[in-house]
Amino acid sequence: MIHALRNLFDAELAETLAKAAQPVSAPTGAQLFAPGAPCRQFLLLLDGVVRVQALASNGREIVLYRIYPGGSCVVTTSCLLGGLAYPATGIAETPIQAAALPTPTFERLLAESPAFRNFVFSAYATRLTDLVARIEEVALERIDARLARLLLRLAPPTSNIIERTHQDLAADLGSAREVVSRQLKTFEQSGWVELQRGRIHLLDRDALETLVAD
Repeated sequence: MIHALRNLFDAELAETLAKAAQPVSAPTGAQLFAPGAPCRQFLLLLDGVVRVQALASNGREIVLYRIYPGGSCVVTTSCLLGGLAYPATGIAETPIQAAALPTPTFERLLAESPAFRNFVFSAYATRLTDLVARIEEVALERIDARLARLLLRLAPPTSNIIERTHQDLAADLGSAREVVSRQLKTFEQSGWVELQRGRIHLLDRDALETLVAD
């Protein structure tokens, strides 16, 4: 853990964090927090990917953001600062390794360490900007262009095979599964994709890129 922390902070702060934090590991699919759960620690992701998602009153899921190595969860930060329960769900998309900092230590370092304070609030500001852009995208952009952009982002350049279900894509887009399935079928009829069980094969990247650019 100390080696990963030294890649993010100066030696002194890394040592302080390593002594105070508890190592955390979780397998793919593990639920790290859920709506209504108390927030008792600041989680710093060292390895793996965490998906943070919310559930609307109509039962529709939407992915708010993903956390990558070296990142922190701004939902957790917000809950710690406000003394609130979690409003969203955190799920390990891959096996993860993290450092969990107890609330008292988090509060002390926030008050005493300019480097730690800058890290926390810089991440908070960046993620807030991303969330505003996400809201604008969901509210204003056409679903066909948003889906095309997501497919292009997810597809490996060597295989063009996307291992995602229609429900996974719908959650990423903040849309209904039926809407995504219907749009994918339109793409397939146009010869742009081939739909398979649990996967999507991109056949015409150029067509999808043109749709995104329009």
